[in-house]
Amino acid sequence: MVESLLYGLVDLRMAASFLAAVVAFYILVEQLSYHRKKGFLPGPTLAVPFVGSAAHMIRDPTVFWDVQAARASKSGTGLAADSLFGRFMVFIRDTELSRRVLTNVRPDAFHTIAHPFGKKLFGEHNLFYTFGDEHKDLRRRIAPNFTRRALSTYAIVQQRVILAHLRRWLATDNDMAIPLRVPCRDMNLETSQAVFVGPYLTDEARERFDRDYNLFNVGLMTLPVDLPGFAFRRARQAVTRLTRILGDCARQSKERMRGGGEPECLVDYWMQETVIEIDEAAAAGMPPPPHTSDAEIGGILFDFLFAAQDASTSSLCWAVCALDSHPDVLARVRAEVASLWSPNSGKPITADMMTEMKYTQAVSREVVRYRPPATLVPHIAGEAFQLTENYTVPKGALVFPSVYESSFQGFTDAEAFDPERFFSEERRKDVVYKRNFLAFGAGPHLCVGQRYALNHLLLFVALFASLVDFRRHRTDGCDVPVYTSTIAPRDGCAVYLKPRCGKLPSF
Repeated sequence: MVESLLYGLVDLRMAASFLAAVVAFYILVEQLSYHRKKGFLPGPTLAVPFVGSAAHMIRDPTVFWDVQAARASKSGTGLAADSLFGRFMVFIRDTELSRRVLTNVRPDAFHTIAHPFGKKLFGEHNLFYTFGDEHKDLRRRIAPNFTRRALSTYAIVQQRVILAHLRRWLATDNDMAIPLRVPCRDMNLETSQAVFVGPYLTDEARERFDRDYNLFNVGLMTLPVDLPGFAFRRARQAVTRLTRILGDCARQSKERMRGGGEPECLVDYWMQETVIEIDEAAAAGMPPPPHTSDAEIGGILFDFLFAAQDASTSSLCWAVCALDSHPDVLARVRAEVASLWSPNSGKPITADMMTEMKYTQAVSREVVRYRPPATLVPHIAGEAFQLTENYTVPKGALVFPSVYESSFQGFTDAEAFDPERFFSEERRKDVVYKRNFLAFGAGPHLCVGQRYALNHLLLFVALFASLVDFRRHRTDGCDVPVYTSTIAPRDGCAVYLKPRCGKLPSF
């Protein structure tokens, strides 16, 4: 008996020694692989086994990405290296190198992923992950969603939602500072629901939608552990339910558009042409065109929602910060809006009025330049890609072009908030430095909804500035950008609010 136990202990020791040797060998191979891929790029000397610098990134993303930018800048290469979740990573600070990535999204170069583990969250088949002719066809189908007529329809809906939320904000205690980040996010979620699928969401579906989108938001910034009880698993399951709800909205819209209904929301403008193509294919005995099933449309609608939601929240908060810090800019916005629209008119701001608001447009563009919400656009190298004369990005590497860093390159006095750079006919910095303005991307995956996003920011700035007196609750470092899924002021944009006029308009 004792002899058997001794033999068992020896076997366990041998197994443990073997396992330790395997782990040590794996770590050695991982370090050698990391250094081979890193080459001359600045970055950590050693990669932490299995996770790399993921803990640092999750614990303090602001400092983590600042370190990457500092390394890339100091080295003069415009590049920095690191490791995340056991995967080699390249950070890109230089604008032209970022453009090379953004304009080379194709199977044999770079793949847009939206999130390091985006395919698990969003699924394999959505707008982020399409290429070539498939991507072009999908954008062609989406194009009717963003015509001038469609944007005019959305503008009325957007203003109704903004005004409803301004009433709620102003109904709170005027002596209390309100951090606007969460209220803005709630407002944007309701705006997206109303604009994208408004007539087709019941109150019950809307409540479920809000709960699931919150689960998705929480899981987006956690460790990607796809096991029961973890936030990432809950987020993935929430996306499945959300796309199912949106797919059902697409089904209802198809029925209504076949019946000759007038478009009231984005999915209606989309389905107006889509049902014609589906019916023509059916009459010819052909299968339905690609990307026209309810499930696929639901997935793409979720892509729109994700793209619009947190990015827009970031921009609205930074707009409030900028207007508070620059009273001269605020005064010019108020004067321009007042010359074109009155809250006593009982009518919304029209598309023609928005076109005339040149200075407010410039303010909106400068907000997006000064604090680009999608600071980083994650990609994966599908194949090895020669990015510079001396450096080739290895296949499988995570690649992070920094839109934020590009926004401060080229522009005169780039650290200053200066809408005049986009307003002045003499300066025309939007033309001169167009290549540095990457807030909406570049190349084949240029943001299809950028006009909608800028319209939403313009309408919020116009209404908020005209109808609300506000003052920041200033604390040390309150305007320092912190990374969530986008960037936000450290204090969440805390402001004191009170109405500028007796009663907010309604229409």
